[in-house]
Amino acid sequence: MTGTLWPKIMLVAKDGQVGWELQRTLATLGDVAALNRQQLDLSSADQICQRVREIKPNLIVNAAAYTAVDKAEEEPGLAMAINGIAPGILAEEAKNLNAAIVHYSTDYVFDGTKTTPYTEEDEPNPINVYGKTKLEGERAIQAVGVPHLILRTGWVYSLRGKNFLLTILRLAREREELRVVDDQVGSPTWSRTIAEGTAQILAQGYLAFPEKKGVYHLSSGGQTSWYGFAKNILAQVRESGLRAKKLIPIATREYPTPARRPAYSLLSNDKLSKDFGLRPPDWERALQLVLELMEPHN
Repeated sequence: MTGTLWPKIMLVAKDGQVGWELQRTLATLGDVAALNRQQLDLSSADQICQRVREIKPNLIVNAAAYTAVDKAEEEPGLAMAINGIAPGILAEEAKNLNAAIVHYSTDYVFDGTKTTPYTEEDEPNPINVYGKTKLEGERAIQAVGVPHLILRTGWVYSLRGKNFLLTILRLAREREELRVVDDQVGSPTWSRTIAEGTAQILAQGYLAFPEKKGVYHLSSGGQTSWYGFAKNILAQVRESGLRAKKLIPIATREYPTPARRPAYSLLSNDKLSKDFGLRPPDWERALQLVLELMEPHN
């Protein structure tokens, strides 16, 4: 490779929360061929192979995922196709081109029984279909033996798409009282934090050599519950004329969902810091920056 480590980068799912941010951060590293869902259907193995062979990338960045945690319980086949099988096909195609792959996974590969942050050495034990399919995707990539970077993150939010931040803001405009789960612990992570961290790792030359591969945790610093996240959001946008006057913490059992969630899914960033010198910002600081970006009418 001459000129740049990654002359041609194939970005999958450019319109997703992380993909949208990656379009900007990856542009400094090479020529980015960014595909949306209409241009690449990850449930079609043939289409995956065809697109990769057309683009001939040096690096594939897969920001696609079936992320509807509850709906995955009803659609395990589709969730597995996108989260579990497609990453392995992308990895095989990358290997055939002597390329590398970056893939994103989730804190939900863990069962939540720990009380200290999960490390990359902890044994996964997912408790819902979404987590199981994401773990299959990790293992499919690892089995191929291609240079890879698997970044686990969690509680992803942004100003686009469907996520907790936008849901809370919408409900706060519609209702006077909000009830939010307070016994699930994690770290809300801005999609831009993930995209910038990815680019910083790749700029250091990671994956440029065949022997480089690994799993890393990349999430915001600090911890909170969904209730704590909601409380912080509403405290910062209180002047926006929201209807919600009351925020009530509840237990998970009071808000039953089709998919079980881990009670504790905090990820340790220590390996990320040790190997790459990266220390993502605390979730509260990142949220403050996100809310400053919002349009006045929000």
